Amino acid sequence: MSAPTSTDAADLDPFERFNRSNGMGRIENPYPVFVELRGQAPIQRADLRAMFGLEVGEPPPGSPPVYTACTYEAVAEVLRDGERFSSQMYAAVMGIVMGHSILEMDEPEHHRYRALLQQAFTKRSLELWEHTLVGRVIDELIDEFIDDGKAELVRQLTFPFPVNVIAGLLGLPREDIPQFHRWTVELISVGIDFEGAVRASNDLKEYLGGFLRERRVNPGDDMISVLAQAEMDGQRLEDEDIYAFLRLLLPAGAETTYRSSSNLLWGLLTHPDQLHAVVNDRSLIPQTIEEGLRWEPPLLTIMRSATRDTEVCGVPIEKDAVIIVNLGSANHDAQRWDNAEDLDIFRKATQHIAFAFGPHTCLGQHLARMETRVLLEKVFDRLPNLRLDPDGEEGPITGMTFRSPTAIPVLFG
Repeated sequence: MSAPTSTDAADLDPFERFNRSNGMGRIENPYPVFVELRGQAPIQRADLRAMFGLEVGEPPPGSPPVYTACTYEAVAEVLRDGERFSSQMYAAVMGIVMGHSILEMDEPEHHRYRALLQQAFTKRSLELWEHTLVGRVIDELIDEFIDDGKAELVRQLTFPFPVNVIAGLLGLPREDIPQFHRWTVELISVGIDFEGAVRASNDLKEYLGGFLRERRVNPGDDMISVLAQAEMDGQRLEDEDIYAFLRLLLPAGAETTYRSSSNLLWGLLTHPDQLHAVVNDRSLIPQTIEEGLRWEPPLLTIMRSATRDTEVCGVPIEKDAVIIVNLGSANHDAQRWDNAEDLDIFRKATQHIAFAFGPHTCLGQHLARMETRVLLEKVFDRLPNLRLDPDGEEGPITGMTFRSPTAIPVLFG
């Protein structure tokens, strides 16, 4: 497995191929475009690829109209109303490789399954994972470079730690993690390698099937066991339900957490006054995490489709129209935040929308926050005087859909 850095074998490396397909290395700062969009209308007909100078072909005949919701108000209106704006459009592509997951479910089905899956994310479980798994994983990674006085934090810390945590939550052998991680990236690369994504989906099911069969008979305290035993009002999760959720959890838990924690560390290192403040006052960590998520969410856009002729913020929307829900733009809405383009860990707390909104708010958001908090605490405790390496080859935050830095070279001590 290789970290997400440039490689001569990019056409063979799923990590690099996925990053490049999402604009990493080409699109460093999409936010000025978002400012223009918000100034024109809260939601509008638009082609984001054309705006960023990417190659765009003619849409197939009969394609539905596409809109971009870009203000906080418009994004929140779309996401909170699952009756007018459906998630079922994900079934056409992602459903083929994920299975029938909560990603593509509308109410009331979504609520029933989410209630069952939520049993794997109890407060007690989070506290247990924090003390027995997350801290240990981060410490072991830091142990590998702490004596060097320098590190590249993406490759050596933020990239590997979340997938190691997910594997630990599922009770998987540590020696399987490299292949396990590769499957997760191949799975979400369905738009650029459909056959590879289907193959990864089948391989994951076959791999996880042995663990699921065993834990239905001999449950432990891992997440697969909890899902195998979950029950509410007489309903239980079938094997296919669990496979679908795990296929969704892997990229959601590994990809987005690695990117959000990388973004936050990059933001603090490039704002040393704010880094110094939070290092010296750990009570600032929670608000620092929230501001990092607002300032640079790991995933900029999600999708919905209109179930009927309707309107958003007074703009007419046709039935079956596709809505690109721009979380990144919403989080920079100047109507909601002063100096919205700036990272400011001291700003007044205002709900951001990095974890989406409404019924489909991220199921693992509390796990992601806990992982990032523990990461910051460990980094601040164990890597004193942390600073960017002036001689390192840093990779600024880039990307159009998924965003993160490709490299964070640092010195410490």
